[in-house]
This record gives sequence, structure tokens and C-alpha cells, in this order.
Amino acid sequence: NSIIPGAQKIWIRTWGCSHNNSDGEYMAGQLAAYGYKITDNSAEADLWLLNSCTVKNPAEDHFRNSIKKAQEGKKKVVLAGCVPQAQPRQDYLKGLSIIGVQQIDRVVEVVEETIKGHSVRLLGQKKDNGKRLGGARLDLPKIRKNPLIEIISINTGCLNACTYCKTKHARGDLASYPIEELVNRAKQSFQEGVCEIWLTSEDTGAYGRDIGTDLPTLLWKLVEAIPEGAMLRLGMTNPPYILEHLEEMAKILNHPRVYAFLHIPVQSASDSVLMDMKREYCVADFKQVVDFLKEK
Repeated sequence: NSIIPGAQKIWIRTWGCSHNNSDGEYMAGQLAAYGYKITDNSAEADLWLLNSCTVKNPAEDHFRNSIKKAQEGKKKVVLAGCVPQAQPRQDYLKGLSIIGVQQIDRVVEVVEETIKGHSVRLLGQKKDNGKRLGGARLDLPKIRKNPLIEIISINTGCLNACTYCKTKHARGDLASYPIEELVNRAKQSFQEGVCEIWLTSEDTGAYGRDIGTDLPTLLWKLVEAIPEGAMLRLGMTNPPYILEHLEEMAKILNHPRVYAFLHIPVQSASDSVLMDMKREYCVADFKQVVDFLKEK
């Protein structure tokens, strides 16, 4: 039987961080723009797109169980997110289509081929003249879970090599988007009725170190683009890279259109444990960041 691509129903399930949620929204937007119907009803869907998280075992277990359930229900399956990117050769992923974390702009062709009965795997990195890019274009169509909130990934990967982290194997080394592209995405989102921008990445504090800029420079440019009544929220930053920007960060977090909020992981209150984890900071560094920002 001939299959007409773009006529099927697709159910999308995302686990994990705001970066992963943004990727899921981008994939939904592209599939809908092509003509696929995005459904909330997994039973009626022809294909399940499962967007995974590798940070915690429960999320990975849910992902594995969902694959099994899809196969039992004779559903077509496309896998995305950090689990298949980091470990594509796992037994339970055999024969299934995979779209890599930097290939989400090609989700339509992966879904199309999977619906035809083929298995496709796109796991490569986005590069320009040999230099790794932040990922897919930021101006792709999107279906936001919350129409008032735009999640923007400012960079992918990080500069650390923490001993316990599987996300590093999926997202890789730091690769930042240019400031101009991020500001344009924010402006586009405000025009579409968004009233909150959430900045996300594996480590927002490391932003720009690979392209000759830094986080405060980006934030000041974004603040200029925020209209009256809208707000900016900053995602997770590790202590080492925010330490050198504390003065500027305090000023930015005091801005009336920026939430006075910062997510800084503690991980451990033991210097020896932090050293074994290769966290690249000590307890005193964490205290300095928190005490300084609370005071200011």
C-alpha cells in the first residue's frame, strides 16, 4: 500500500530538562507544519516520538518501558534525546529510528522514513568549517507546551568532565549560539505573544567561552529586547563560570524585567567528594556565589 507522509497522527513524550523540552517543542512544530497531526492520545497515534533523558535512572526506565509498550501496540517509533545519542548501541534500541540531539531539524524526514517501515539513524554533530555549532536553527517552527513561555537553548554541552555525568556523552563539549541569533529568537517569540523567556543549557554560565563572548554580554542584549510586561528567567549555571561575573550578574538579576532567580547545583558539601566528582569548585566557591548574590 502506498503511504502518504504527513497524514498520520503522532504522539510526543518528553522527559527531562528544559533544554529537552525545547527540543520536543521544535520537533512538534516542524511535524505539524508538514501536516502531521500532533495528538495527546497515545492510543490513536500512528507513531510515537519518545524524547529521552539520561540524567536519572527513573526517566531512562520510563523511556525503556515506553518503547516496549509502543512495540506491543504495533506503533511506529522514533527515539530522540540524550539516551540514544549517548548509547545508540544498547540492545533495546536495535532496529529503531533515532534522531540525534543536534539533528532535530531533520525530524520530518526521520518520521517519514519510519512510517514507510525503514530504520533511520541521524546522530551527527552540526559543524561550520569544522567548528561545532550550538545545534539546529533557532527560527524553526515550534509548538509550545505553554504558549506564554519560550524556552531558548543558548548553548549545548559544557566545559566540564564530571566523573558521573552521562549527559556529557550526549551533548558533548560547549557550543554556543551567536548573540544575534538568540536576540532574534527572543524578539520573534515576543511577537508571537510570549511573555516569558527561559534561557536554558547544560551550563548557562559557560555561555560564549567558545565564541569570544560571555553570559552577561548576552543578558544585557536580551534585556534591551524585552518589552514592558515580559520577563526573562535564567537557567542552571555551575559555580566555576559564574564566579568571575558576580558583579554583573547581580546587576542583571536586579533588573525589573529579570527574575531574581538562579539555579546553582550544590552536589556535595564535601571538598574531597567534589574533587572526586571533578566538579572544578569547592564549598567556599559555592558559598561565595550564594552569599554575594543574596547580599546584592
